[in-house]
Amino acid sequence: MIQFPDRQPIISSTHTLRSRYGETDQMGYVYYGRYPEFFEVARTEMMRDAGLTYRKLEEDGFMLPVISMEIDYRKPVLYDEEMQIEVMLFDRPHIKLHTYYRITTSRSSKPHVNGKVTLCFVDAETRKPVEAPNALIERIRKE
Repeated sequence: MIQFPDRQPIISSTHTLRSRYGETDQMGYVYYGRYPEFFEVARTEMMRDAGLTYRKLEEDGFMLPVISMEIDYRKPVLYDEEMQIEVMLFDRPHIKLHTYYRITTSRSSKPHVNGKVTLCFVDAETRKPVEAPNALIERIRKE
């Protein structure tokens, strides 16, 4: 069971997606393997909202691979259902970036899915872990 920190996030962003036919299984449920993609969409948009894109990070010589992922599936999201994917950042990043996710729909105020993804800042040339870029830390401080 994923434990969300017991405090307000320093950044929170919600992205809305509608589940498509190709993302569902024979039962009309969103296939479990799709949720990491939804997390990535929400995380990318959160970073964009903060004024920093993955493209800019890569141009600056940083990569951000996923090193850990946890997902709690509580109840299915259905075909053609609009979902709200909330992504939260509770701590300023250092070498790692810990992001938390909650997926809800209008059908229920309780989460359908909770998630936690840990990413690591890596130098694009050496492929070794490095401190988070100053540009990201500064943007988070402004939030």
